[in-house]
Amino acid sequence: MKNGVCPKCGGNEIIRIPGQTGIERRGNIIPIGISAFTSVYLTRYVCSSCGFSEEWVDYPEGIERLKKKFGTHIHQNKN
Repeated sequence: MKNGVCPKCGGNEIIRIPGQTGIERRGNIIPIGISAFTSVYLTRYVCSSCGFSEEWVDYPEGIERLKKKFGTHIHQNKN
């Protein structure tokens, strides 16, 4: 949806909600450390036609911080 089109209904009116923290570190974040400054913020995209939503890490440095903290894992389907 970052490209402005909903993958579910094809709508093109997308609401962008920037990541933020609130009381007790609640909000659109992934905590990395003990303060909000060490959190990775998630931007939420919501389709105003159907209500479908997605969350994205919009900045490469956020993705790098997640990789450093959690590593990378590939999950394969076992059929």
